[in-house]
Amino acid sequence: MARTVYLDYASTTPLDPRVAEAMQPFFGERFGNPSSVHAFGQSARQAVDAARETLARAVGARDPEEIVFTSGATEADNFALIGAAYAGEARGRHLVVSAVEHHAVLEPARFLESRGFELTVVPVDGMGRVDPDAVRRAIRPQTVLVSVMHSNNEIGTLQPVAEIGRITREAGVILHCDAAQSLGIVPVDVQTLDVDLLSLSAHKRYGPKGVGALYIRKGTPLVRLIHGGAQEGNRRAGTLNVPGIVGFAAAVRLALDEMEAEAARLRALRDRMIAGLLALDGARLNGHPTERLPGNVNVSFRGADSESLLLALDLQGVAASSGSACTSGSLEPSHVLAAIGLDAETAAGTLRFSLGRWTTAEEVDYVLGILPGILQQVRSALVR
Repeated sequence: MARTVYLDYASTTPLDPRVAEAMQPFFGERFGNPSSVHAFGQSARQAVDAARETLARAVGARDPEEIVFTSGATEADNFALIGAAYAGEARGRHLVVSAVEHHAVLEPARFLESRGFELTVVPVDGMGRVDPDAVRRAIRPQTVLVSVMHSNNEIGTLQPVAEIGRITREAGVILHCDAAQSLGIVPVDVQTLDVDLLSLSAHKRYGPKGVGALYIRKGTPLVRLIHGGAQEGNRRAGTLNVPGIVGFAAAVRLALDEMEAEAARLRALRDRMIAGLLALDGARLNGHPTERLPGNVNVSFRGADSESLLLALDLQGVAASSGSACTSGSLEPSHVLAAIGLDAETAAGTLRFSLGRWTTAEEVDYVLGILPGILQQVRSALVR
């Protein structure tokens, strides 16, 4: 029987058993609603407050109240874009986003465009990097928000957010940054980056699904997205997901404690895998060669198609992807690969391997051992 190798950590990560242990009491004896004034509610409230402080410290926020818990990074992205756009209408109705943003940013941006806002999409270079000067040129007196992600979920490229932050600060424009893929794996500090809004996710870092957060710098105008009760400082209505929030904080604490050593370990495995893959005929690396997430490997194989490659890998026990899980099943080529200039044929043969906490050198070598045969098989089938 083939072994099982999970190399899709960018899609989601398994729940760390230590995180599950931290969450367990909040499914049982500490089940209270944190908005209730009695002892059950206050026990839950204390846990939420502690988690908020953990997340604030993790991203360099000066006040824990700058952290608002959400159902995930998608909600946080929507909250940031739509909330900032409508809050800033008195200034103007112009937004700037990069061409390689996650669909959780691009879709609310397109939604706003359909409602009369103007949208400028800033291109990237062949390695997926945004030019800060291009952002500077895109900003107008009517610009209310710029959104540039911290790291790309498909090709792993790290963006020059701190440089862009200095530009938006000088222009008096709100800067949003999606850091769902970065938190706990590379340093993320809102003061260094000079961002006003920062989206975060738990399940990308060995925490539970269904919980995330939005950092909102104090004084940043934002129209609330979800209406109802007065939870989260009257910014986001709804009963808080206490077990998820506790698990989010536990996962972040663990990730930060282990970040430096884990990043070094993953970089070594990543580079080992990249070297092996690039030795194969017709292979090319996508994304920046060094300014990329430690566990991201994105390679295109000319003359192959990713669906066939993924199915063949799956039969051999290997879980990988061709890009974002949010676009799984789509027949359209990746907008990220198109943005970096890949032609359709090359983009069609793209694989993303994302390494994580439980990836081993033996697993990397196993994939490098079976992939040449799979590649030959897929290419032969395509030319028949």
